[in-house]
Amino acid sequence: MKKIVVLTGAGMSVESGLKTFRDADGLWENYPVAKVATHEGWEADPTLVTNFYNMLRKKCIGTQPNEGHRLVAKLEEKYDVTVVTQNVDNLHEMAGSSKVIHLHGELMKVCSSRDVDDPRYQITLTPENCEVEPGTKAGDGSLLRPFIVFFGEGVPMISAAAAEAMKADIFIIIGTSLNVYPAAGLVQYVQPGVPIYLIDPKPVSAGANVQQIQKGASEGMKELSALLMK
Repeated sequence: MKKIVVLTGAGMSVESGLKTFRDADGLWENYPVAKVATHEGWEADPTLVTNFYNMLRKKCIGTQPNEGHRLVAKLEEKYDVTVVTQNVDNLHEMAGSSKVIHLHGELMKVCSSRDVDDPRYQITLTPENCEVEPGTKAGDGSLLRPFIVFFGEGVPMISAAAAEAMKADIFIIIGTSLNVYPAAGLVQYVQPGVPIYLIDPKPVSAGANVQQIQKGASEGMKELSALLMK
């Protein structure tokens, strides 16, 4: 079974109505990114940050995967598929994708602020219970914080993502301008000769070996899926 690795960015979830970190003017849902998505912002005002992510989770409840998400999941009928996403939503999982690597964290999780990566203190929230009271402590006594990779922090899952990219027989990029590192560097791990497809409505500077489909996530995946699922 051939292996497909799919790298997705903000454009994947925009059609489902979700805004992201990377929207214009350094704002995220009208909040300065520096205040709600950096370690310094967390240290300065953990209550503001906790309430911001509570608000984001409530906005995400009820959001549904779009056709692009569903078509990515459908590739598993014929291929071994790993999704590597820069998005913090869980729409790929909701659509049925079984192997998803989240580079920038997961909105529906919280964790220890002392050791973000310690699984003992990671909690998965539910749609019915998606808010965290500011000041709530993790099991190690530190404040519970969003399980989000803040700007300036390391990306712990990048090594796993690079290992997947190296094994790809087909590499697909959807909804990312390839400007955000280290995620954008994953294409460098793809073996020579492996087909690379990029779906984005805007032209992206991605090299001569990349086949671009200038459409949104859903329409672009319809076109590519017709080719790959023959």
